[in-house]
Amino acid sequence: GLSFAEALEAVRAGAVFTTHTPVPAGIDRFPRELMERYFSSWAADCGITIDDLMALGHRPGEPAEEPFNMAVMGMRLAERRNGVSALHGEVSRDMFADLWPGVPRSETPIGSITNGVHGSTWISPEMDALLSTTVGEDWQWAGHDAWDAVLDLDGERYWEAHRAAKVRMVEHVRERLRHHGLAQGRSESELEWVDGALDPDALTICFARRMATYKRAALLLSQPDRLHALLGDDERPVQFVFAGKAHPADDQGKELIRQVVAFSHDPAVRERFVFVEDYDMALARSLVQGADVWLNTPVRPMEASGTSGMKAVLNGGLHCSVLDGWWAECFVSGANGSGRANGWAISSAESILDEHRRTEIEANSLFELLETQVVPLYHDRGSDPGSLPQGWLARVRESLRTLGPFVGAHRMVRDYVHELYLPAAARALDLGRDGYAGARSLAAYRERVAGQWHRVHVDEVLADEAVADLGTQRTVEAKVSLGDLAVEDVQVQLVVGHVGQSGELEDTTLVPMEDAGPLEDGHRRFVAQAPLDRAGRMGVTVRVVPHHPLVDDPVEFGLVAWAGAS
Repeated sequence: GLSFAEALEAVRAGAVFTTHTPVPAGIDRFPRELMERYFSSWAADCGITIDDLMALGHRPGEPAEEPFNMAVMGMRLAERRNGVSALHGEVSRDMFADLWPGVPRSETPIGSITNGVHGSTWISPEMDALLSTTVGEDWQWAGHDAWDAVLDLDGERYWEAHRAAKVRMVEHVRERLRHHGLAQGRSESELEWVDGALDPDALTICFARRMATYKRAALLLSQPDRLHALLGDDERPVQFVFAGKAHPADDQGKELIRQVVAFSHDPAVRERFVFVEDYDMALARSLVQGADVWLNTPVRPMEASGTSGMKAVLNGGLHCSVLDGWWAECFVSGANGSGRANGWAISSAESILDEHRRTEIEANSLFELLETQVVPLYHDRGSDPGSLPQGWLARVRESLRTLGPFVGAHRMVRDYVHELYLPAAARALDLGRDGYAGARSLAAYRERVAGQWHRVHVDEVLADEAVADLGTQRTVEAKVSLGDLAVEDVQVQLVVGHVGQSGELEDTTLVPMEDAGPLEDGHRRFVAQAPLDRAGRMGVTVRVVPHHPLVDDPVEFGLVAWAGAS
């Protein structure tokens, strides 16, 4: 019984759209021809044209013939939107900023909730028991205070638990290597080398994931001499386990796998560098439980979140990655402000446009970390070769303490419920009461404001520009035209911030301005006090945004009328 516009408001209020990729190729887009074939009659039933429907999947100003973009549709049909890591939220705000014209990119209404992993699915039995006795039986639900107990984690118990998982992983990998070799027609004699593949006491670095091109599975192979030197060090043994699958249509991903497989077939390295076929959940579980180091080498910022490394750190592994996805916010523990590193950060040369040069720089960083930090730390046993690497154990404890309460799916779901789902449910109820009176009101308001917005403008801003003392306030006045809109239809905002090198305002604060009555020429006067609470040159400007009691964030409408900076 609602109009299409009213129905959109009702649906939008209770909808949450989580975008999962910063890669444009990962977003579904459908040609107009297909949309017309399958949706023309449905659009007619809804009382709209196919152009009206196509507009839901188009960016502003896009021709009607452009393909229908599913991510744009999601942004338009959900009042709440999020990326899956803090960095992905920033990238998404950049990707979709044009859907809210006039709104600063930093205020684009897309937030973020970082992904998490289901600990019980991925953790080894030994680590589960260890965390249960250290953090508590409810370690998956435990907060930061409870996880502080891992600072006293007994090194011998951890090493024994982790080594048991490594032994299982080695046996699992050998079984897979043998099975695959036999399936290819190789004889038992030809596969005798598999019995010596991998060593439970060697530093084990794992790389296993979907083999998308941007994940750069072959980054290590770009400097084969340094890789051979690592693999050939008998005093400080290092081994690599690779696994993964490419999308059937991703020929470049398949080529990455081919390169890794070809390197692993070299008899000189095959016992310490293996690629395991038929990547599945069982293999993934084995690898995340047994890895000492989980390696990730994406092209920043193309990793939306990534979760395989989270599974490894719950098992006591350390993460080594470019600062992309979840690792960008977790390398230095933002979880509790300790400021200490949890693993290792590979440099990202994203400012370098030359792809080959960028690869060289980032590969150099990776090998530098492995050669000078990761390998020495793991093999530093002091004067007693039989003792445990105390420096490594300290880093494991810090990683578990700071990341344990953050990387779990329990934290993630809690964040979704409180930050998105409950507010969305409440908003849907608000708009649905009394025969969708709220949805009807909001649809009518949106149409009225859109039709009048060209008449909304800020014509004058008056502020005392004399030097003022820190901590004082200055009165700012604005002369504003609202057209046929009422004062209650808008909010006039004073924007206060530092003046940047190019004259732009930085680190801004919004102050609502009070209506001070009409002026003789049809304008209205608005007044506010600008707080001078920061040292340095301060500046102000004024903007007008729509205001409706059923919308929390006024920039949601994508309508902003700005004055010039002062």
